[in-house]
Amino acid sequence: MRIGLVGAGRIGACHADSLSHLDSVDEVLLADPDPVRLEAVAAGTGAHPVRMAELLERADGVVVATPTGTHPELIRRVAGAGLPIFCEKPVAADVAETRAVLSHVAAAGVALHVGFQRRFDAGFVAVREAVRAGRLGPLHTVRACTSDPRPPSPDYLAHSGGIFRDCAVHDFDAVRWITGQEVVEVSAVGGNTGEPHFAEYGDVDTAIAVLTLSDGCLASCTTTRYNGAGYDVRLEACGRDGTLVAGLDERAPLPSAEPGGPVPAAPYQGFADRFAAAYCAELAAFVELVRGERESPCTGTEALAALLVAEAAERSRREHRPVAVKEAA
Repeated sequence: MRIGLVGAGRIGACHADSLSHLDSVDEVLLADPDPVRLEAVAAGTGAHPVRMAELLERADGVVVATPTGTHPELIRRVAGAGLPIFCEKPVAADVAETRAVLSHVAAAGVALHVGFQRRFDAGFVAVREAVRAGRLGPLHTVRACTSDPRPPSPDYLAHSGGIFRDCAVHDFDAVRWITGQEVVEVSAVGGNTGEPHFAEYGDVDTAIAVLTLSDGCLASCTTTRYNGAGYDVRLEACGRDGTLVAGLDERAPLPSAEPGGPVPAAPYQGFADRFAAAYCAELAAFVELVRGERESPCTGTEALAALLVAEAAERSRREHRPVAVKEAA
């Protein structure tokens, strides 16, 4: 089994490491336009550096882990080679291009798995199972948060698409996946308390979105780029019969103000260590997809649904009003 990996940046290096630890993968073929970065990641993970043409010729499936703006062209190219595709979210930067890419993939008849790693995190999986089994009773509230300990660079922000499309979209996908409900309306606000370049790019560094789900359940999704306590990703599902929380462990950056309360040990400082096991699990699932042993665990259609919620959230923030998700379609 040979898996091609396009991209040797931050997430590409993470995926190269994950793939190198999978017994089901015999060889990782790595391509990147930066030769220095390519050789460094290859040396650190055992991946085989190749040109893109060789990767497409030899690989059984391809992982796309490059900047967002390159995703549509690469997905089309891999689909044209008839290979299954794993692509980090998003498929494309906007709804129209996403639909166009998905149409191309469908016409090519290849499988597409979009990377929403929370679907493979043990805690998120356990909450989903509890909700779907009815153990919490009917849900009335879902609370999700994604809090980065430090902001990304200005160069990254310039092409990120904004905090809802880039960051909170993971929570939007998780809310849909766990509850089995669609988001019908979004009310969102945002603020800037940090560096001025967020506002210069029309973005915010902190935001809150309130989602109304199709069964009437309410979900709040909070996001910030300045969480000094550490990297915090959690989801609480609250029902009439009980509550269950994903992401609440000894490393969750939640120091207690109560006398003798818990103090986190070595709080998470980034996505790589918080979701290390989830990244391995989602790539193992992709290998199973390549082998024909399972269908895509997160299709392009699922990714589009999360993007539509993000589009509605951004419109709500800018226009200072609730926005129905169907308006974003």
